[in-house]
Amino acid sequence: MTTRPAPLTGIRVLDLTRVLAGPWCTQNLADLGAEVIKIERPGSGDDTRGWGPPYLKDAEGNDTTEAAYYLSANRNKLSVALDIASPRGAELVRELAMQSDILVENFKVGGLRKYGLDYDSLSKVNPRLIYCSITGFGQTGPYASRPGYDFMIQGMGGLMSITGERDDLPGGGPQKAGVAVADLMTGMYSAVGILAALFERERSGKGQHLDMALLDCQVAMLANQNLNYMTSGVAPRRAGNAHQNLVPYQVFAVSDGHMIVAVGNDSQFRAYCGVIGMPELADDPRFATNPGRVVNREALVPILAERMLQGARDHWLAELERVGVPAGPINTLDQVYEDPQVRFRQMRRDLPHPAAGTVPMAASPLRLSGSPVEYRRPPPMLGEHTEQVLRERLGLSDSDIQALAGGAA
Repeated sequence: MTTRPAPLTGIRVLDLTRVLAGPWCTQNLADLGAEVIKIERPGSGDDTRGWGPPYLKDAEGNDTTEAAYYLSANRNKLSVALDIASPRGAELVRELAMQSDILVENFKVGGLRKYGLDYDSLSKVNPRLIYCSITGFGQTGPYASRPGYDFMIQGMGGLMSITGERDDLPGGGPQKAGVAVADLMTGMYSAVGILAALFERERSGKGQHLDMALLDCQVAMLANQNLNYMTSGVAPRRAGNAHQNLVPYQVFAVSDGHMIVAVGNDSQFRAYCGVIGMPELADDPRFATNPGRVVNREALVPILAERMLQGARDHWLAELERVGVPAGPINTLDQVYEDPQVRFRQMRRDLPHPAAGTVPMAASPLRLSGSPVEYRRPPPMLGEHTEQVLRERLGLSDSDIQALAGGAA
């Protein structure tokens, strides 16, 4: 089958972001074919370049300068080292913005105005520019000037109040997620908003300003838990590995470890009861329907937990799969990447890298049949493409570039 160019081929993105939410957004745009020019501070670059160990290793097993954290969010980009605090550096970034379709930044509110790189300034010279600002709390409101980091946003936005073991059980208490989900969801919401603005620009011919806040995205992503609270007036509490609205939908200890059972409806519950040799539970009026199982959770779960301990994980998994009841193992990351489905879907990709020979990457989950994601280049070295971009995009001469390298920009 002949494939078409990636969907965002021909779209240029100026990336003034660092750490995770912004880079995650722009990596998605880059994977979809956009040319992403990442502006970094000379000498240090994106903060996450120093967030190690671990670091990418070279062919001899020695650490390179490339931190794993940085590598996770900067594939398919060009790195240009410019000091926007210098007049010449800011001027060059403005010139790049005039040639760009999208600009993404995560500076403090108003932080780019003094450089003439704020939305009001740039939209006057490039009215088609789609300008996405990512901050902790948004451009408006009483917290707008505060810095915002994922960990504190998970707490403020309610996620930690529903994550972790129940307070009355050992290990109970608030718990953050294992990855920076507020950053990641803000990056994803930002990418969606940018794509919507691109589509709208086809009608109006005009760009617009996207005001994206980590706290907004964290609150929005609570999904059914938001509505559990809004419809009942009762704030949900931590339930550990159990589900607030489904029973049984949780982790069970088994004779050789742990596994997940995820019963989603009453017919699955009946099949599950048959597998564990307790069909009478499905006929018990307390447990026959999911609302009854939720109300009578404390009576049902101990019965199931005792029975699950009598069998091994792989036995239960095979039997539950046979009758169509969702269940699964709890894999460590090494087991994840050895899983046959993960391997078949090629969720690990290895790209050529100038310092290490190759760099491993987690693949994009976006699978487009006609215009697939492209893996064009690895996460760039700091300033790797400065000369190329300044020469090809802004027409600077070799002498201009040499003067720039030795000067303030």
